[in-house]
Amino acid sequence: MTAPAPGWLDAAAARRAMTRAARRGHAPDPFAAEIARRMAERLELVRLAPQRVLDVRCGPTAGGDEALHARYPRAEHVTLEPVPPAPRARPGWAARLARPFASRTGRIACADAGGLPFPPSAFELVWSNLALAAYDDPAAVLREWHRVLAVDGLLMFTTVGPDTLKELRAAFAFEAPPHVHPFADMHDIGDMLVGAGFADPVIDMEMVTLTYAAFDDLLGDLRRAGATNAHAARRRGLTGRGTWSRARRAYEALARDGGNARRLPATVEVVYGHAWKPAPRVAADGRQIIRFDARGPHRRRN
Repeated sequence: MTAPAPGWLDAAAARRAMTRAARRGHAPDPFAAEIARRMAERLELVRLAPQRVLDVRCGPTAGGDEALHARYPRAEHVTLEPVPPAPRARPGWAARLARPFASRTGRIACADAGGLPFPPSAFELVWSNLALAAYDDPAAVLREWHRVLAVDGLLMFTTVGPDTLKELRAAFAFEAPPHVHPFADMHDIGDMLVGAGFADPVIDMEMVTLTYAAFDDLLGDLRRAGATNAHAARRRGLTGRGTWSRARRAYEALARDGGNARRLPATVEVVYGHAWKPAPRVAADGRQIIRFDARGPHRRRN
């Protein structure tokens, strides 16, 4: 399977959908929170004590950062949002009174994950849950994450693979304009990590099947997450009632028995990855870097 070539995404349309979702101010997505919890479990196998952590979010309903803060409570946490978050209600007097005594509160930045407003080597951990799939050039995003990661720092992320929403893709197979975004295969992601300069990449995946009582419930979840169709080759006008009816019938034909009712499946291919940033071997001007260890057995003592 060939990785989708950059340029397929209408970035302006994707940003509009994300902004609309942020303004609605929905509660955190339980699916994203569950994947974040599974990511955090993998941190138990890693010996790392970061001072600065960058949390790259996938959208306004991402959530799931509680496990990350609990794992590294003393670290400075910076959250990167793709669009400005919804305004929050003014905190009560108790919260305002306790604020000066809080330890190290996190900061929020609003920027594109492929153009981070941070200097090189700014973080010891870059954490990203499901954000990479929102970009049509994941290799460029990985290079940017490599830039802001300190030497010996860790990148830990999740994204989604090409079987994600395969049922929805099949339901619209009768129509040429795409209704579902393309997603890079885990093997391509591994190659991109190496190409970006990361070392010791580890990639694996699992299939997760969500179930819905109705076709419109799935579409509602996608809208709330800001994950509506922003493919550059999509139909630009309104989708007709006949097209929706035909897609709905095709999807409902996939219903499975679930308890006391029939449920509609929605597959998500979750890809987990982590990699380290090694010390550079070549200087910025192209000269080879040779390192000498003066702590060896032949070091002379005065």
